[in-house]
Amino acid sequence: MIYVISDLHGYPMDKFLELLKKADFSDNDFLYIIGDVTDRNGDGGVQMLLWLMEQPNAQLILGNHEAMLLSCSFLFDEITEESIGNFSYQKIEMLTTYMYNGGHITIESLKRLTKDQRSDVIEYLRECPLYETMSVNGKDYILVHSGFENFSYRRKLSDYTANELLWTRPDLSDRYFDDIITIFGHTPTNYYGEKYRGKIIRTDTWIDIDVGAGHGEEAVLLRLDDGMEFRLSDYSNTIK
Repeated sequence: MIYVISDLHGYPMDKFLELLKKADFSDNDFLYIIGDVTDRNGDGGVQMLLWLMEQPNAQLILGNHEAMLLSCSFLFDEITEESIGNFSYQKIEMLTTYMYNGGHITIESLKRLTKDQRSDVIEYLRECPLYETMSVNGKDYILVHSGFENFSYRRKLSDYTANELLWTRPDLSDRYFDDIITIFGHTPTNYYGEKYRGKIIRTDTWIDIDVGAGHGEEAVLLRLDDGMEFRLSDYSNTIK
């Protein structure tokens, strides 16, 4: 079974593991987190990153918040005359943007790790893919953090820049590939209207699974094999 979730932003680890248990997630299944486990809440997602690094059947797809963290990884470099001299206005601007977006929580948690642990986390994030493609029960899927900016059927996936895959906010009327379902997060579904708050949005070409867990909503886990959605508060799960 293939499961997907996104935009957890420091979601409590105990609740996350309970959600996996409720969905009967096992060693024979695979989990994709489509970006943004870090920043804003709790420990900033550091515990979840450490957990992910140990899981052979789970993969983080890079989100814009992880990308911002990587752009500020100079914070953990050894302070030398050279590093001070290289501390440019551009780095100050990147750090300011990251702090504004809730990065201070993650940075504080990373500071509590050992130097080797921090290095391992940064290296893990550097190796995270920008997208994944797969087929599940005869259906083709692309998993990408934010959808596609400047989308064209004629463009190859490799032609898109990182920013085009990390920062776009699709309109409800936007269409992607007719024969492939694109699954993304980044844009909380209530952005499209209050009736979507806390709910996954499905169109015929894409699915938005950012239900706002980073903003206090309940996390939702989607199983691709049968379309089942899992929430901790559900008494029974229904196929959507």
